[in-house]
Amino acid sequence: VQLQAFGGGLVQAGDSLRLSCVASGRAFSRDATAWFRQAPGEEREFVATISWSGHTTLYGDSVKGRFTCSRDNTKNTVYLQMNSLKPEDTAVYYCAGTGYRHPSRNWYTSSQSYNDWGQGTLVTVSS
Repeated sequence: VQLQAFGGGLVQAGDSLRLSCVASGRAFSRDATAWFRQAPGEEREFVATISWSGHTTLYGDSVKGRFTCSRDNTKNTVYLQMNSLKPEDTAVYYCAGTGYRHPSRNWYTSSQSYNDWGQGTLVTVSS
């Protein structure tokens, strides 16, 4: 599956932004999809993941309560609603997908679990 992330931009601290990840190719609706981010000089960080059905979501500790991940399988799109943005949220955001089913929920928080990646979209939060 091919993934494309959209919606990044420059915002001020406290603002909101919504990212979209649009998929094409195989049955995306069967894939768990995640968002990761990477700031300059930092390792890639888990942000959120959502199950293929949309019923289960997991979030990284740094974004819990501020970010919400959702999906619309009729549009082959996964969203990341980001509220109360902070300067430390500045990073390139990537979406990733996997069709593999794993019994451990923590497995879905690792970047190594995902085999399909989008190109990334830059989010910059000014103070």
